[in-house]
Amino acid sequence: MPIVAQSTETTDWVSRFADEVIEESERRAPGKPVVVASGLSPSGPIHLGNLREVMTPHLVADEIRRRGYQVRHLISWDDYDRYRKVPNGVAGVDPSWAEHIGKPLTSVPAPKGSAHANWAEHFKAAMIESLAEMGVEFDGISQTAQYTSGVYREQVLHAMRHRGEIDAVLAQYRTKAKPAQGAHKKQQSQKPVDAAEVEAAEGSGAAAEDDGSSGSAGYFPYKPYCGQCEKDLTTVTSYDDDTTELSYVCDACGFSESVLLSEFNRGKLVWKVDWPMRWAYEGVVFEPSGVDHSSPGSSFQVGGQIVGIFGGKQPIGPMYAFVGISGMAKMSSSRGGVPTPADALKIMEPQLLRWLYARRRPNQSFKIAFDQEIQRLYDEWDKLDAKVAEGAALPADVAAHSRAVRTAGGELPRTPRPMPYRTLASVADITAGHQDQALRILSEFDPASPLASLDEVRPRLDKAEAWINTQVPADQRTIVRDEPDAELLKSLDEQGQGSLRLLLDGLDSHWSLDGLSHLVYGVPKVQAGFSADATPKELPAEIKSDQRKFFALLYHLLVGRDTGPRLPTLLLAVGQDRVRRLLGE
Repeated sequence: MPIVAQSTETTDWVSRFADEVIEESERRAPGKPVVVASGLSPSGPIHLGNLREVMTPHLVADEIRRRGYQVRHLISWDDYDRYRKVPNGVAGVDPSWAEHIGKPLTSVPAPKGSAHANWAEHFKAAMIESLAEMGVEFDGISQTAQYTSGVYREQVLHAMRHRGEIDAVLAQYRTKAKPAQGAHKKQQSQKPVDAAEVEAAEGSGAAAEDDGSSGSAGYFPYKPYCGQCEKDLTTVTSYDDDTTELSYVCDACGFSESVLLSEFNRGKLVWKVDWPMRWAYEGVVFEPSGVDHSSPGSSFQVGGQIVGIFGGKQPIGPMYAFVGISGMAKMSSSRGGVPTPADALKIMEPQLLRWLYARRRPNQSFKIAFDQEIQRLYDEWDKLDAKVAEGAALPADVAAHSRAVRTAGGELPRTPRPMPYRTLASVADITAGHQDQALRILSEFDPASPLASLDEVRPRLDKAEAWINTQVPADQRTIVRDEPDAELLKSLDEQGQGSLRLLLDGLDSHWSLDGLSHLVYGVPKVQAGFSADATPKELPAEIKSDQRKFFALLYHLLVGRDTGPRLPTLLLAVGQDRVRRLLGE
């Protein structure tokens, strides 16, 4: 029996949607499992904008599971869609793939070097692996399998019998609004946060398959794939409702044939009919859609009228806002070079990625950081983690944290000893993959409780190392000097020499992360006649300037630049003997 009592986490958007979905499901299909849905097209790399299409219903479904209800999260793989264009920047793909444009994605060869059977399976595999790492439970449905096995045969015949009604719905919008280019897939029209900087994320060519086949024989909501060239560049020339005999001609190769649609499985309903058909067939109660579907004539809006023809109801669900990437302009699933969930999971733990989607309402845009901002995000996450442990976090923050670290099935694996990400990144940067050095440095951060093994800081250490190696430009990497800068040391005035002396004298007694932090910030205070423990309120404003000069001097002497990793981390990483030598002792 389901737990009828509402979750105690009632202050976050997930719980509010879960309340609505449970109520709606009981109204539509009492006693049956709650059905939520997502749709993904493996037309190319499935990017982080597409992930919101999955995470929004996942979080709601997971909350419903936590309350004791049965729930199915369907992910429809739109792998029977046409191959529309050759994406740029995808490894193992060259212009010759253009010969496959118009074929089903499952009939297109995978990129060269792929271990997968076809194009669709290649791009599905990476997403499936990422969803598993993130703890996303779902039921996958291949639309190729559904159509080619005849699962939708009755729905196809029903759509053909009611083609006049469908055409009448679509006709309301044909002259009123031009569909957004490439908007035939809700998940493929994802645009960046800063949409003004770029044109629509997809190119032209998709709108033609939105409405269906219209020719001298009238309108048909079904497109056959050609029996000779396999492409959907076909026109239905006749159809008999009684016998289901359908004739078509291929505009690409000239092939034509007549088939019985009651036995024919090589074709599909056009998108604006296919999507509402599936809502009715699966009994979907909740499914989000992109903000571009709030416009007249959009697939979601039109689908809301067409779904009744199939005896179903439109799902409830929010319009979700765009997801951006720090430093990147476009996100398009048919283009290469866009960050995918797999890319993000190389540099961040799944808990952090889940949290980014859980803490913002679906209608709020946000950015995912691949640049230096990732360090600030991790600092924010660690502070929240500590507040939750102390019982000091706000209820909505507690809820978002809970949804990040666990699902109804249990806790996600986590780093046993989560040291600050920026610290681990600095150590990975300085040690350049030398594990014994990394263990020595990290053990010195807290001498009272040294690390026994690097496994204690994994996988976070591995994520930080991957970030350093893949996202930080070579000219920003930290290279410690081999020899002292004799000329700079010789040029120092009395104050500069005195600051180095104070630092060197304190190294032994302060050799830990906290100790060195106290020491490097305290040297300018002591030089100015104040206590090393003096607070900013007790100090004159010029002390900050003195601290900046002192830090710049240390960076120049250690790494030959004005800036670098945080000085306490850098000092530990370089090691006390080498620090003393580079500082002229």
